[in-house]
Amino acid sequence: MLVGRRERLLAMVDFLESVPPEEVRALALRSTFTTLDARDVVLISPNEHAERLLLLLEGRARVCEGGRSGRELTVSMVEGGTLVGATGFTPPPWELRVEVLESSIICGVRRQAFEELVDRNPDLGMRVARLLGERLVEAEARLADLARKEVPERLASQILRLVESEGLVTREGYWIRHRYTHQQVATMIGANREAVTRAFRKLRSEGGVELRDNRIFVTDLEALKQAAQG
Repeated sequence: MLVGRRERLLAMVDFLESVPPEEVRALALRSTFTTLDARDVVLISPNEHAERLLLLLEGRARVCEGGRSGRELTVSMVEGGTLVGATGFTPPPWELRVEVLESSIICGVRRQAFEELVDRNPDLGMRVARLLGERLVEAEARLADLARKEVPERLASQILRLVESEGLVTREGYWIRHRYTHQQVATMIGANREAVTRAFRKLRSEGGVELRDNRIFVTDLEALKQAAQG
C-alpha cells in the first residue's frame, strides 16, 4: 500500500481527524498495515490486546469473544474508521476473534507509539475517552437486556440499535443496511439461533418487523419500541 494512502486512511479514523498531518505521517511510519479478505479471521491474545491498538481503516468486521463456556458472543460490529474494541488499553480475560465481513484494511499501532502521540496532543486522549465511554454505555445497556429481558425483547432492542447505527430511511420504514444471519444476531443478544428465529416470528406477527431478501425491515418503529420494553 502506498505511504500516502496509509496516511489518508489514518487521518480519517474518528479520533485522529484533528491530529496534525505530520503526526499522522510519523504514526503511519511506526505502524503495520494488513489487507484482509471477507471471512478472514484475526485472533487477538490478551497480551497483544494490551500492547497494540487495532484500527479498522476500511471495511467491516465482527468482534467476538468465546468466553469460558465456549459460546460465541458478538462484542461489537465495527465499520471502517475506528478502533477495534478496546485494543491497546487493557487485556481481556481471553482472546478476541475479529471476523472480517468484507474486504478490509487493519492498522496495528503500538501502545507506546500511541501514548507518545497523546503526550504531544492531549485532546486526543479526551476523544478516545469519549469513544470508549460511548461503547461502555452501549455494553451496559446490552448487559441489562440480558439480565432482565426475554429473547423477543432483546431482539427488538438489538434491532433498534441497528436502526440507530445503520438504518436507512425509506417511505415504508427503515432498512437495516447489512444482512445478518439468525446465528449472527443470536451472538449479539446471548441467545441461540432457534430462539432468535422464534423471536423474529413473534415480532413479525406484532407488525413491527419484516424480513425481506434476508434483510431486516422495520415497518413500525413505535411497535418495535413497545416490543423492546416488553
